[in-house]
Amino acid sequence: MLVIAHRGARGELPENTLLAFESAIEGGARAIELDIHQHQGEFWVIHDKWVNRTTDGNGPLTWHSYDGLKSLDAGKGERIPTLDETLKTLAGRCAVNIELKGLDDINSLVEHLELAVNEYGFAEGQLLISSFNHHWLAELHRIAPQYKLAALTANKPIGLCQFAQELGAYSVNVDIDVIDGQMVDDAKKRGLKIFVYTVNREEDWKRLQTLGVDGIFCDKPVDAVRYFSGITDQTRHWPN
Repeated sequence: MLVIAHRGARGELPENTLLAFESAIEGGARAIELDIHQHQGEFWVIHDKWVNRTTDGNGPLTWHSYDGLKSLDAGKGERIPTLDETLKTLAGRCAVNIELKGLDDINSLVEHLELAVNEYGFAEGQLLISSFNHHWLAELHRIAPQYKLAALTANKPIGLCQFAQELGAYSVNVDIDVIDGQMVDDAKKRGLKIFVYTVNREEDWKRLQTLGVDGIFCDKPVDAVRYFSGITDQTRHWPN
């Protein structure tokens, strides 16, 4: 079972910060998930459109300048990192699932991915790009098909995992509330990996392992890593 650190070790540290990412790596996570919004030509590693929940600031991202965003406290003295800063810091030490929350210029995203590979020590296969906006994924696949895609869904489509296959995705990332054996079996038949979010309870770890999912997103990755250690193959592909 692949354990993916959801926004880093957010169960213990401020989410989507360099501190949370480092803690996740130290705890044995081989993959990290983070979220990005594009604003003023920069990609900001933050989940929400508004800064209120995760910083000491107020208002939407669009109210703030670069310097203004960098002055906000994201918890424990951490700052909102940019995608470039994050990739440079991680330096290929783990796989990274970049979830697109806000995107204006897809070519700029591709430039960041290329920089990660050419300058920051990542292999192309370590980078997984996900989104609920499947139009963005389709466009990324068109212009940069070398990167893995993960199609996000919070429902159980009529065609099951057909939508992800049609996108040319590597994986389908599914909400724990809708995942079932039928979706897992369909994903396998289509050659897709299936990752489930967000899974923090041992009972769910057991159930999903029985279903045969390939990975889970977890807020306390060290706990899940310990649980699966010695029980099952923790790779389940992707971090390459």
